[in-house]
Amino acid sequence: MAPGSLLEGTTTTHHDLTAHEVLLLLETDRHQGLTDAEAARRLDSFGPNQLPEPRTAGPVLRFVRQLHSPLVYVLIVSGAVTVLLGQYVDASVIFAVVLVNAVVGFLQESKAEAALDSLRAMVHTEALVVREGHRQRVTSERLVPGDLTLVEAGDRVPADLRLIEEAELEVDESALTGESLPVAKDEVVLEPETAVADRRNMLYAGTLVTSGTGTGVVVATGGDTELGEIHRLVGSAATLATPLTRKLATFSGWLTVVILGLAAVTFAVGVARGEAAADMFTAAVALAVGAIPEGLPAAVTITLAIGVGRMARRRAVIRRLPAVETLGGATVICSDKTGTLTENRMTVRELWTPTQEVVLPEYGAAGPPVHRPDEALRWCLTIGANCNDARLTEGGAGLGDPTETAMLVAASRFGITPHGLVRVDAAPFTSERQYMATVQRVPGGGEALLVKGAVERVLELCSATLDADGVPQPIDRERVHAEADRLAGSGMRVLATAVAADPPAGVLRRLGEGRDGGPVPGLALAGLQAMLDPPRATAGEAVRRCRAAGLEVKMITGDHAVTAEAIARRIGLLDDREPGAGAVLVGSELEAMGEEDLPAAVERAAVFARVSPAQKLRLVEALQARHHVVAMTGDGVNDAPALKQADIGVAMGRGGTEAAKDAGDMVLLDDDFATIEAAVEEGRGVFDNLVKFIVWTLPTNMAEGLVLLVAILQGAVLPILPTQILWINMTTAVALGLMLAWEPKEPGIMERPPRDPRRSLLTAPVVVRTLLVSALLVIGTRLLFDYEIGIGTPVESARTVAVNLFVTVEAFYLFSCRSLTGPSWRAGVFSNRWLLVGVATQAVGQLALTYLPAMNALFHTAPIGWEAWLRILLVATLASLVVAMDKRRLRDRQL
Repeated sequence: MAPGSLLEGTTTTHHDLTAHEVLLLLETDRHQGLTDAEAARRLDSFGPNQLPEPRTAGPVLRFVRQLHSPLVYVLIVSGAVTVLLGQYVDASVIFAVVLVNAVVGFLQESKAEAALDSLRAMVHTEALVVREGHRQRVTSERLVPGDLTLVEAGDRVPADLRLIEEAELEVDESALTGESLPVAKDEVVLEPETAVADRRNMLYAGTLVTSGTGTGVVVATGGDTELGEIHRLVGSAATLATPLTRKLATFSGWLTVVILGLAAVTFAVGVARGEAAADMFTAAVALAVGAIPEGLPAAVTITLAIGVGRMARRRAVIRRLPAVETLGGATVICSDKTGTLTENRMTVRELWTPTQEVVLPEYGAAGPPVHRPDEALRWCLTIGANCNDARLTEGGAGLGDPTETAMLVAASRFGITPHGLVRVDAAPFTSERQYMATVQRVPGGGEALLVKGAVERVLELCSATLDADGVPQPIDRERVHAEADRLAGSGMRVLATAVAADPPAGVLRRLGEGRDGGPVPGLALAGLQAMLDPPRATAGEAVRRCRAAGLEVKMITGDHAVTAEAIARRIGLLDDREPGAGAVLVGSELEAMGEEDLPAAVERAAVFARVSPAQKLRLVEALQARHHVVAMTGDGVNDAPALKQADIGVAMGRGGTEAAKDAGDMVLLDDDFATIEAAVEEGRGVFDNLVKFIVWTLPTNMAEGLVLLVAILQGAVLPILPTQILWINMTTAVALGLMLAWEPKEPGIMERPPRDPRRSLLTAPVVVRTLLVSALLVIGTRLLFDYEIGIGTPVESARTVAVNLFVTVEAFYLFSCRSLTGPSWRAGVFSNRWLLVGVATQAVGQLALTYLPAMNALFHTAPIGWEAWLRILLVATLASLVVAMDKRRLRDRQL
């Protein structure tokens, strides 16, 4: 077969073939490996063993994309026309707003590229290969299909390998599959439909060898590996618009049409009435600029940035600004189990002997003895500590297999350490015999045979069981099996321990060879140790709070269904659901499910087990198809595609892989699921403040345009000039409106259901409030202006009264917007000191506009008397009372 045709027409999987068949298929030798020349030819044919770099937009295109918004288009055109009219200061302000928001968006747009870079970096390692019969180290990029590759404890697997030899080989695949325990590997042939997480004859690129050694043949490199499949999923997962950006886009489109329509009407009516076209064009531009809420992009950015700071103080780091609001609007949280809802640390929870049963506290890795053990329990713990290759550091951290570390910690909590016995010899654990055995020298002379392993295998070797005094007694196998089944049914891993005093010569050799010789003379069962990766201490309460806030919580894991269900019940995910009611689904069931049935099934279920990366992505998409706003949490490489597809991806900062962090919108510094509940609270507060700003700015901006339009339609004198409109527009947006970004959260924010993601920003109450306040501003301004003219006030002074009325009503309305439906005093007078500073600043600006000669000349204003100020305050108070009556009508309904 020519090098270029290698693997063409063959199966894409190798777990269902014998090692000999795989070697023939890949045209390699079990002992000699490939020749250097053949490896070079295959490298040319298949390319380097690295993930393909994606095609991404250049910096210029990425920057230009930030300008793709209807409101921005209108601002750019308005700015250009303002330049042509010689109004350079106004044009500079307009263009500055456009530029700042474009730069912020440009700097944020790098999430997908960073995630792919992280995945590519995971395979940049060295590999030990056999070529032409000699071992040599090569960079992982130079591996090719057919390379004979050797791995040992501590190695990161450089490519997808089919095992052909192994010795005590275990691999940590948690980042790829979600499996919380290292997976024992062997060369056995498997069924074709075996899931990736269960292919124990395969090693996958990016996973970590924790113990043993192995030899495998490379079957896939680069983009053809399972890691490469995840890379494609990350690349294909669309970076979705957030609920906020979708609503703002709809709102902007609607607003643009209205503003352009009003500007066109203004120009046409003015010209029809005989006004100069140039003057009417200036008025139309002023109307457009006045009606456009230039402060909205800045308000959104600042409000979200403040939310970022608040979340950071609660141990959540935001990588993309809109994610702040998105989490607040989440309706479903899809959480990975291992390391997110659980501690990612195996812990012995129950100890059982025929005479004693102890349930250990769920949390804490060390501490004083928690129970006084009888002799059987003492031996059970001693065996776990000594028939063991792990060790504890001085700080209490475990080094070695997580299961053995858990047994060491359990023994230490009873004051038992492995230092009292001296190991003479050992038969290490293998997946075939499923137990480990050691011979230890005991104090005072003599030896003891210690055995730990799978309950079925250890029981086969036992002829007795220990009583409370450590004396062998007849064994009740049915009772032991029943207890083991009970513990395993709770999702725990159960190991049996056994001991024999002064074992016969040659017994360890027999056990090491796995020969079936029946029970070992004198070997007595000491007891059972049951362990699991326990839930985090705060997980249950966090789940309860999320549910109280109307959020659904779903567990998505690559772990086994029994384990996942046990954890789910411990944290309250399945409290109100009976087993078998569709609450738990496994990956094979999802795979067989049609697209039309999947969304409803996903909606029903709370736990998804043995799920592949592609299925995680499919689950998120199914929930989004049901109009959910999905927050996905995770820490592994296998979570990256779903993190990117979700409306907000939440990665773990401590135990998370770089791929997960880069794909996520938010990173939890403490890896604690409970932090998500705090982040949801902050997100809801951010969204509330954005709505408050919109409810404040819409009527004020609309009134700024309408006051010009109404005057032109009436053929009357303009109560406010275009330059004065720009003053109001620019100063109030900064000094007044932006201050709402610092509003504290309202009481009961986590006691209401999530906002419907399909609900528009422009709800009926918002539209009514906008029209009401706009009408109050336009009518009040027109009436007061006409009154001032009627009593002989000069037109410049009358316009100054109109401008100050406009700003005063906006300031009064600002306080009203602190609580959209309830009385404004609920928020507290001094709870937002920035708002008071903003109002004071605006007041100083208005006094300057009214009384400084330079400002009078620039903006065509004039000083006014104290009687005029009283009339301004009276009209503003009346307008506020009308708004208060509207709020009372709504009472506590959500806007």
